[in-house]
Amino acid sequence: MSASRPRTLADLQRWRRTRARRSWYKRSFRLQVMLLVGLLLAGMLLAQGTYLNLRKAEIISQQMGERALAVAKTVASMPQIINAFDIPNPAFIIQPLAERVRHETGARYVVVGNAQSIRYSHPVPERIGQPMVGGDNDQALIHGQFYVSEATGSLGTAMRGKAPIWDEEGNIIGLVSVGFMMDRVEMDVARYNSFGWVLVALMICLGFAGAYWLSQHLKKVILGLEPYEIARLAMEKEAILQSIHEGILAVNREGHITLVNQQARRFLSLDDEHVLLGQPIREVVPNSRLLEVLRRGEQEFDQEMWLGDHPVVVNRVPILHEGEIEGAVATFRSRREIVDLSHALTQASRDVDMLRAQAHEFSNKLYTISGLLQLQRIEEALALIHQETERAQAQMSFLMRNVADAVLSGTLLGKLTRARELGVALEIDEQSSLSCPLTPTGQEVLMSVVGNLLDNACHAALHGAGKDPSVRLFFTDLGEQLLIEVEDNGPGVPTELAETIFQEGFSTKTGKHQGIGLALVARLCRQYGGAVTLEESELGGACFIAVLDRSLCQNSPDSDLNDYFKDDLNHHSKDGLNDELNNNSKNSGHSGEGKRDV
Repeated sequence: MSASRPRTLADLQRWRRTRARRSWYKRSFRLQVMLLVGLLLAGMLLAQGTYLNLRKAEIISQQMGERALAVAKTVASMPQIINAFDIPNPAFIIQPLAERVRHETGARYVVVGNAQSIRYSHPVPERIGQPMVGGDNDQALIHGQFYVSEATGSLGTAMRGKAPIWDEEGNIIGLVSVGFMMDRVEMDVARYNSFGWVLVALMICLGFAGAYWLSQHLKKVILGLEPYEIARLAMEKEAILQSIHEGILAVNREGHITLVNQQARRFLSLDDEHVLLGQPIREVVPNSRLLEVLRRGEQEFDQEMWLGDHPVVVNRVPILHEGEIEGAVATFRSRREIVDLSHALTQASRDVDMLRAQAHEFSNKLYTISGLLQLQRIEEALALIHQETERAQAQMSFLMRNVADAVLSGTLLGKLTRARELGVALEIDEQSSLSCPLTPTGQEVLMSVVGNLLDNACHAALHGAGKDPSVRLFFTDLGEQLLIEVEDNGPGVPTELAETIFQEGFSTKTGKHQGIGLALVARLCRQYGGAVTLEESELGGACFIAVLDRSLCQNSPDSDLNDYFKDDLNHHSKDGLNDELNNNSKNSGHSGEGKRDV
């Protein structure tokens, strides 16, 4: 069995350290960086050193030539040298002077010759009187030029400076040749080159040390991962980000967007071509709290907000690196999807609450009946049984005739039972009706709208000044719209709060997670072609009127629903309740009493 693939960053690092070491030089990012930077720097230093050394050798040779020429000019202009050409033996005067100049300047030789290139001075006295060697004296003797040349003489190859000698009439009577041997020039060049190559070697060593430090730093920055591992993680991250159902939005420390996935774009109603990266988060999501997270560094979980037209639940977390805030990331999921996922659980919870309330209510009444029977009060017990049966059958009869949707009927039954448990008199207006069954979407919308309005009304009625809390419900699908009206005898809503009461997060209740119900009702009404308004109730409290588009209803009535209620009633007739139900159906006055009890 093959080993499991690494799942986390730490697992990946451990797996990398324990994997086979083949092709290590290809896998080691640190070694690659060090070799690349080091070799590149070494090549640049070697090339530069070679160029500088060659240039230095050229400069030294040029300086030697210029020095030789300067010495030759000085000797050619000496009066003693010029006057010596007039005596029978010029070498007697010129040789000592030339040797003194040679020793003082460090030249290899200082040779003075006449117009026929016959030597009057030479480091080797035996060569005085012999012709000068080199064959490059014509420029000085014929053309009167000062120049530098490299030639091989009797002492070897030398860098020579040559200068003509003029007499007082301006005639060229001789020349001076001053030479520095090339071996000395090469020795000076080698000395300077050695120092330069030492510096180059030192810089190369420092370059490799810097390359090693750079590779260590880069390795630390990328969390010890190799480039191919980073590439794989980047591709996996991108695939994960684009496939999850949660929206993800990340910003840097300046508050500019650095990451956004497809789900976030869907929440923002933006297409793929819309550029978001680099945009300030305040301009894209004005109500985002990511800037607060950046400033405080505190995490926020399960915060509700509106993102465009979508109610979302948001988590905000700062991105920390070595204790510093580098950015922040927000994940958000649609509250509608959460509602859809919890719909089944919610429905089951409502059924449980209804059954619990019914069990609580009927247990008390069973105890009462049991007590009456023990006291031999048979007639009072039978009367109580008939009273409760009539009330229950009146509710069923009303819902059967006036509500053509099973889900809404179940919701109303649950709310009626819950209201009795709370001690609130919930009345459904006898003129209420729903002639057509609802679509699946309509069932969800009506459950949310009716449920939230009734819950708020019951809460308001319980906190009102009256001793008898009461709530009235009216609904109808007559016309082109669905109309729902819920009123209570609670304290009402102040005029100054009439506009803000439908905003998310606003609530007159205490505690967390408040201010959602009315905001949800308002959003659903807007989404499905209607609106919700607030008026004063005839009962003394608030009256909420919700209007929805009739497209939430099916085109034809659901005949199976009526059959269901009829079968249920036939079942109850077997227990002796059919007579009371039939009487309620025929007797409108009695039926009206049942409706008023609802």
